[in-house]
Amino acid sequence: MAGYDGKSKENYFSGISRDCHDFSRNRLTDFLKEVNMNVDNLEGGDFLAAEYIGVKELAEKWGVTTRRINQLCAEGYFPEAYKNGKFWMIPSDAERPSVLRAKKAKEGIFRTGTAKLLPCPVGITSYKEVSRECYYVDKTLLIKELIDDHNKVYLFTRPRRFGKTLTLDMVRTFFERTDEDTSAYFSDREIWSAGKKYRDYQGKYPVIFLSFKDAHQKKWEDMYQNLRFSIKEAYLAHIELLSSDRLNEFDKKFYQKIADSSAGMTDVQFALGKLSSMLARHYGQKAIVIIDEYDTPIQQGYLNGCYDEVIDFMRNLFSAGLKDNENLEFGLLTGILRIAKESLFSGLNNLVVNTIMDSRYAQYFGFTQTEVSEMAAYYGREEKLPEIQSWYDGYLFGSEEMYNPWSVISYFNNNCKPKAFWSRTSGNEMIGKLIRDANAEIYESLSALMQGREVQAIIDTDIIYPELNRDPDIIYSFLLVTGYLRVTEIVSAISDNPICSLAIPNQEIKSVFQKEILNMYSAVFTGSLLRDFEVSIRTGNSILLTETLQKYLLQSASVYDTAYESFYHGTVFGMLAVMSDSYYITSNRESGEGRLDVQLEPHDKSRTGFILEFKTKKDLDDAGLKALAAEGLQQIRNHQYYTDMEYHGIKNITLFGIGFSGKKVAVQVERK
Repeated sequence: MAGYDGKSKENYFSGISRDCHDFSRNRLTDFLKEVNMNVDNLEGGDFLAAEYIGVKELAEKWGVTTRRINQLCAEGYFPEAYKNGKFWMIPSDAERPSVLRAKKAKEGIFRTGTAKLLPCPVGITSYKEVSRECYYVDKTLLIKELIDDHNKVYLFTRPRRFGKTLTLDMVRTFFERTDEDTSAYFSDREIWSAGKKYRDYQGKYPVIFLSFKDAHQKKWEDMYQNLRFSIKEAYLAHIELLSSDRLNEFDKKFYQKIADSSAGMTDVQFALGKLSSMLARHYGQKAIVIIDEYDTPIQQGYLNGCYDEVIDFMRNLFSAGLKDNENLEFGLLTGILRIAKESLFSGLNNLVVNTIMDSRYAQYFGFTQTEVSEMAAYYGREEKLPEIQSWYDGYLFGSEEMYNPWSVISYFNNNCKPKAFWSRTSGNEMIGKLIRDANAEIYESLSALMQGREVQAIIDTDIIYPELNRDPDIIYSFLLVTGYLRVTEIVSAISDNPICSLAIPNQEIKSVFQKEILNMYSAVFTGSLLRDFEVSIRTGNSILLTETLQKYLLQSASVYDTAYESFYHGTVFGMLAVMSDSYYITSNRESGEGRLDVQLEPHDKSRTGFILEFKTKKDLDDAGLKALAAEGLQQIRNHQYYTDMEYHGIKNITLFGIGFSGKKVAVQVERK
């Protein structure tokens, strides 16, 4: 209380009471007793009477995540909140903001026990259908940004299943000139409230829409037929051109050749530019070109040995349609990767590339924390937010924390039961190939990632498929842009490329890693071996587990492999994928007074949970190996690794101490 001169006590303390928020009422009361004052007599007494609580306490009180409370504080929802160091303090009587209450359904009915809620749009990519018949997370302000920025060609790269196709169809529906009045699909959306300037763009342009999502053929000849069919479909969507009095006979003959599949490859490669020219003349308005999953043919070409043919075709197609095309209003492409160094977009100086490393447009692909919280409130499942966060959050696009929208939607549609929904979709071929081709260094790092650790890499978002296996940094860059890793910290930079710390984003992706590593060893992980492994863990059978692990090591592990504990850890962790449907499997997690190796927490709390601790030492005899396994058990008990599961209500816990020495194994088992 420096500065007090013994005079004007009431005025002095009334002033500081408003400013020193972190000075507690108890401390102030004790001090005032010393100067014969009562805190309630202060002019600021009302303020001091208010009690403040921390973010964690308020989150538990309201059944939401601490991250959500921190976000609400930062957004100004609690005017009386203040920061005590790094932590927010909020008045204990703060009112619950309306954004945390169940939102009004689109029919104008508040959620009640009898109200019919809108369904989740699982697998639906039609904007018209989703916006009218399903729960829709409004992303229409992307349209405003596209209009304001006025760039010629945009490329958005995001992991698969992050809403790219639905977003493109939303853009298409807004701009496309049709006989239907499509303004009805936007009149209750944020873009409509943005002003007349933006509404005037609605339904104004001819649109060319292409999707290469089905280009999964293994031979170039078959893939070319698929690409040609997609271009043909784009032509048939504008059949009105055949009767146009603004096109000449040459134009109509070209159109007919594309439509009846008689055009040669050269004509097909020029078809995109030619179609935009015909549309511009017919409508007197430049065309918008939208291409979804532009890089799917390129990835399949790499996987199936026709990479060069695909690159040559796509380069010519894009050059004719997007480079210096005077009939182009703007172009919009989406994919997973930026394929730049093969000159795929050669000469396209006006290309704006937006990757997961960029903050601009970040909120339009995936769900933000606010959007997930509002969705949970709408379905009355706010208590599930911590589980949703653990399974499907963790992606970082620029500086924006994002959730996987496919998985969040699937979670609510699955009665809020978590699964690795993302791994059940197509598109995991590349990570499987990377893991199968990985050298010892890469496998060591992948095992560390599965154990909850981080790796550092120089990130380059310009991916070249033929170089994927030549450099670990390129592999990590690929895993980052495809959604298997997240940036936890930008450590430094080399030229324009950041050096980043990387980690697995969430429980779902950890499950994907497990399954892919399991597939990598499929020749050794036979059905009988996995069955014995699962039974030995579930029943606590130390003899069977010893025999099973011993069999695997003798059949598959090289002497080099067995030099590191992480090899054993990664192998067992991969085998545990067989149990992932019934257990939450975590690794290197803090519990009790330390960090355990592996924990299997059952979904059903009445079932048994398991803790595995690994120990390795070279050149041990059988007695030394058994002692090493017993040391693992003792470590579990000494550090009370079972504390976390007990806190979650798991009463039955089995402890495994597993010792490895070269290709020999010993297992000790105890019940908690």
